[in-house]
Amino acid sequence: MADPLRSNDVYLAQSDAFAADNDLHRPNLGKDRKFSLGAKQLGENGGHNSADDLLEVMGYKAELLRSRSTLQVAFMSFVLAAIPYGLATTLYYPLVGGGPADIIWGWVAVSLIILCVAASLGEITSVYPTSGGVYYQTFMLAAPSYRLIMSWICGWAFVVGNITITLAVNFGTTLFLAACINVFESEPGVGIFAAEPWQIYLIFFAITLLCNAVAALGNKWLPYLDTFAIFWTFAGLICIVVCVLAIAKNGRHDAAYVFGEFDPSNSGWPAGWSFCVGLLHAAYATSSTGMIISMCEEVQQPATQVPKAMVATIILNTIAGLIFLIPLVFVMPDQTELAALVSAQPTPVIIKSAIGSSGGTIALLLPLLVLALFCGIGCTTASSRCTWAFARDGAIPGSKWWKQVNVKLDVPLNAMMMIMVVELVLGLIYFGSSAAFNAFSGVGVICLTLSYACPILVNLITGRKQVTAGNFYLGKLGWFCNIVAICWSALALPLFCMPTAIPVVPDYMNYASVVFFAFFVVATAWYFIWGKTNYRGPPTHEDAVLEARRASVISHQDKVQY
Repeated sequence: MADPLRSNDVYLAQSDAFAADNDLHRPNLGKDRKFSLGAKQLGENGGHNSADDLLEVMGYKAELLRSRSTLQVAFMSFVLAAIPYGLATTLYYPLVGGGPADIIWGWVAVSLIILCVAASLGEITSVYPTSGGVYYQTFMLAAPSYRLIMSWICGWAFVVGNITITLAVNFGTTLFLAACINVFESEPGVGIFAAEPWQIYLIFFAITLLCNAVAALGNKWLPYLDTFAIFWTFAGLICIVVCVLAIAKNGRHDAAYVFGEFDPSNSGWPAGWSFCVGLLHAAYATSSTGMIISMCEEVQQPATQVPKAMVATIILNTIAGLIFLIPLVFVMPDQTELAALVSAQPTPVIIKSAIGSSGGTIALLLPLLVLALFCGIGCTTASSRCTWAFARDGAIPGSKWWKQVNVKLDVPLNAMMMIMVVELVLGLIYFGSSAAFNAFSGVGVICLTLSYACPILVNLITGRKQVTAGNFYLGKLGWFCNIVAICWSALALPLFCMPTAIPVVPDYMNYASVVFFAFFVVATAWYFIWGKTNYRGPPTHEDAVLEARRASVISHQDKVQY
């Protein structure tokens, strides 16, 4: 058996050499700070030092300020999902797919599945808490024979998923805003806002700039913004629920309709498949589950805080989603009329039908619009961190620029600006197809689902041996959660490339597969141009050193008392 102290010496020597070669110098820890892994040695800032020490064990320097507590992590995770906004903007999918039963039971089913995904990722994150997230975790869990290609696929899927889901959020906010404006009508059935493609794009452009400006310039205030968003959301949710049920100008459906009505006739698909296509509604709202992992290097105790936040948020989101959806279905107008909406945004129409007043409707929609901006800011923040983390291992073209951190703002500003440009360019797709939002949300869900599946699958293949020492180990329940997560991924990848309804016409085609293929071509080309020869994953070279690091990480988890 190898001497663990000697193994660590070998690791540290290798890590220093890699850092020198790749400009990954360790931060100045100060004369009085010692490299400590024991809880008793942590001192006044023990939480921060412990997490930073663990990060160094994993091969990286601490470049971002650890400013988030457990509640703040949970609040950001909630804002990333942005229930009820996320459910409001994609309500069209289950309406077409099957109506009330698809809306309610689809949400419950997907939430339970995503709870398994969150638990599975939580187990792994408790052992490998880094902003590299699922990409780093896949590399560390995988066998030497396939860890490079597996982590490359996972990393690109995670980055593309973060970028496109952020794009989908900002574009969804634009379309939702246009639908909200049109609750005011120049004549019955005709809104006051024409919503021409150029108008939609300019609003999207402005929203994207705003989200990036707040995420870049107000980084230190974002935890407080997330906290405010929680209270804002539930205040708005209570107002919507009380008003639509109390006023219900056009009456209310009975419980049998709300929980049992299923009509797939608007989609043209067979009943079972139609129900499944409608699940994009719930899948989109929960797709941000693993994005919070990218914030690990700004969290005080990431090995425990992030897993707990992921699981707790899914439970909270499930309850909030039901509180939002059930009242809307009780007062929902004719399903066929809603499915025929040109805007594909039924929520404003449902609320106006129940309230009977344009002014009252816009007042109830205002909390959702503000929450949409909070969500866009949160997604912008998370996507910049995951892109920066992947770039610092040289896996993205131009990595030397994207891996830089703006010390003054304490954000990876270059990566954030690059992502913004990509989003603005992709937004131009709307000029060619009004179904662009469908493509953005679809490819975001597809890529994030694939990236979450990679470490979970590798964890299963290796017998879940590495997560046994983590602080969030689930034992036999973990096996069940892992299997459910993988089965869901196998269904979701082809499912969300499908058009919402048939027959398909160009204007309503789901271009998610096209966008996904374009990113796949870029990732594949870059692998053969550069990655196959130069890519080595996170900063490690020798298998023995990798095993030493794994042992060090597990040892650290055992010693530190949270």
